[in-house]
Amino acid sequence: MILLQKILPVFLVLFLGVLCRKKNLLTREGVNALKKVAVDIALPAVMFSAFATAEYSVKSICVPLTMFTVCCIALFLGFFICRRFSIPGRLSPFLAAGFEAGMLGYALFVILFPDESLSSFALVDLGQVLFVFTVYKILLAGKGSLKTAVKDACMSPTIWAIGLGLAVGATGLYQALVPSGISKVLDSVTDFVSAPTSVLILLSIGYDLSAKLQWRKMASLIAMRVGISGVLLGIVMLFDRFVLGSMMSTTALLMMFVLPPPYVLPVFADVEEERSDVSSALSSLTLVSIVLFAVLAAIL
Repeated sequence: MILLQKILPVFLVLFLGVLCRKKNLLTREGVNALKKVAVDIALPAVMFSAFATAEYSVKSICVPLTMFTVCCIALFLGFFICRRFSIPGRLSPFLAAGFEAGMLGYALFVILFPDESLSSFALVDLGQVLFVFTVYKILLAGKGSLKTAVKDACMSPTIWAIGLGLAVGATGLYQALVPSGISKVLDSVTDFVSAPTSVLILLSIGYDLSAKLQWRKMASLIAMRVGISGVLLGIVMLFDRFVLGSMMSTTALLMMFVLPPPYVLPVFADVEEERSDVSSALSSLTLVSIVLFAVLAAIL
């Protein structure tokens, strides 16, 4: 019964998203609007709250640094495997690195671990966010630069929310506001604004899922992604235990490493066929992530 409480809402909302597409209950423009509300309004509220309430120390900087390094290694392995096994596509190596925490991770983490602080997941996410907005996007753009990456980051509500959350949390301002009750007001506002995040995101993902996925064509890309993520998860958990002294949340790491690559990837495709292949790979990996989420729900 507890398992159903965790996984049934996810599959139900995904199904509603598929139904909205099949019955034309929502248009593409409508779904894009839902995504914009989720990513630019609701999700920043989640991020601000998570980082504002996190516990900070000099050692805690090791967590995002570790994740940043891991993402760089994953991208290197992606290029190596694609070249070694002649996997076609300019964007194929990028499927090995980065995690779609914003559009999927936070929504699933709240459902799977409702009693655990979201700040533990946010701290792990910080390193991969920095990776995506720097190394990942610069290499994706080809002719991009650090200046362009910084400009993109400055235009992102998510980055602003993370920055404000860090400023409020790391400086101790949030804890200083606790006696006056102002912190509870902030919590009330962010909780209210972020409440529909999971539903909006999962509904949008369900709408975009296609029943005609090319599993055979995508098999090598899926195997590469799952294999690299699995190996690096094991290495990170060992590194955290024996070097960092178990600073990183195990549940946050498990949730992070089952996520698909960033959904922004198809935007950088040069030709329509490549965009279609990458989109199909992301849809396939999203379904794999949902299945792995159900497995985690069953065993944790």
